[in-house]
Amino acid sequence: MAGVTINCDMGEGFGLYGFGDDETVMPYVTHANIACGFHAGDPAVMRATVRAAKRQGIAIGAHPGLPDRQGFGRRAMTLSREEVSALVLYQTGALKGFAAAEGVLLSHIKPHGALFGMAQREEPVAEGIADAAETLGLPVIAFSDCAMSEVFTRRGIAFSCEFYADLDYDDEGRQIISRAHAAVAPEEAAAKVRRVVTEGLTASVNGRDVAVSAQSICVHSDTPGALGVARAVHEALRDFL
Repeated sequence: MAGVTINCDMGEGFGLYGFGDDETVMPYVTHANIACGFHAGDPAVMRATVRAAKRQGIAIGAHPGLPDRQGFGRRAMTLSREEVSALVLYQTGALKGFAAAEGVLLSHIKPHGALFGMAQREEPVAEGIADAAETLGLPVIAFSDCAMSEVFTRRGIAFSCEFYADLDYDDEGRQIISRAHAAVAPEEAAAKVRRVVTEGLTASVNGRDVAVSAQSICVHSDTPGALGVARAVHEALRDFL
């Protein structure tokens, strides 16, 4: 995943319940992270989202999460390295089957929500994700200066560092994951990503400039006004894509 990419979490509805307008956002992103059934998604939604991403010509990746649909995978759990590797393999393998049915290959893995946050802090969780990525031969969308980047670098797992266009950051340069995403003004998101790509800096919630890495920019489909944010971010990064 050379250069700057724009990724978006998709396929997070299930049954009769929709979640975001994935196809409307797809023209403004390069990579779709498709939920694999644990925190959200189901077989029919997975297949439909893979087909939509194929039509739009964007890369398709797995978005494995914790087995906590009620909490949308945003509540941390205590898991061993073996359990983490198994749940990532299980979910990514399922999506790989749907991709194969459409004649496309998976391009990456991006852990979801609390699993992503746990992997930043806990080396066994990062190792479990690395085990699955190594088995599947897939790069990972990860985070800089944390357990993930240390483990992946040591083990030679290909990864790109992510920056969130629609989340706040603390004074340590870590994203603040909330249960529900607040609305973000598109022009503010655009200015933020332009700065992080050109300067490697963003403002924390306390107004401090903190260093961050941004090979891939994430926009969330559940942020109010997600389409406007995605369009503004895409326009701001046009020269970097």
